[in-house]
Amino acid sequence: MDDIDSALVAELQRDARQTNRDLARAVGVAPSTCLERVRLLRERGVLRGYTARVDLPSLGRQVQALITVQVRPLNRMVIDNFHDSVIALPEVLAVFVLAGGDDFLVHVAVRDIEHLQAFLLDRFSQRREIAGFRSSVIFQHTANQVITALPDQPLAPPPSRVGRR
Repeated sequence: MDDIDSALVAELQRDARQTNRDLARAVGVAPSTCLERVRLLRERGVLRGYTARVDLPSLGRQVQALITVQVRPLNRMVIDNFHDSVIALPEVLAVFVLAGGDDFLVHVAVRDIEHLQAFLLDRFSQRREIAGFRSSVIFQHTANQVITALPDQPLAPPPSRVGRR
């Protein structure tokens, strides 16, 4: 990825519906160059698709929550089955498989707190493979709309606190 590719990816993340001509103008290349570069970015898998951002409250989903889940026994079949069944639930926005104390993080969006409680009781408390779960209601959610490559330089270590008072 060079600077032009990075600029194309950033522009497409800001607005994937813009025309090739507008995209080329924004990045400062010829439309034919822009078209070819975007095609190559798709072929290389850098651009995996184009989506629309949805306002969840407009769809009647006023409450979002994160649910951490521990499953037992911890094996591939249990993990795969739990993941596949949970991601298919209409309330679920995302499922993350974790390392550490929790095995899954499930992001849900529901109508209200009562719906969240019913979801947890009906969909999670009845499952035999779930050893435990905790839910946290999300008050505010902000996401970076433009994702860029990380710099090649290693991060500087934090300053030492040894000897400081």
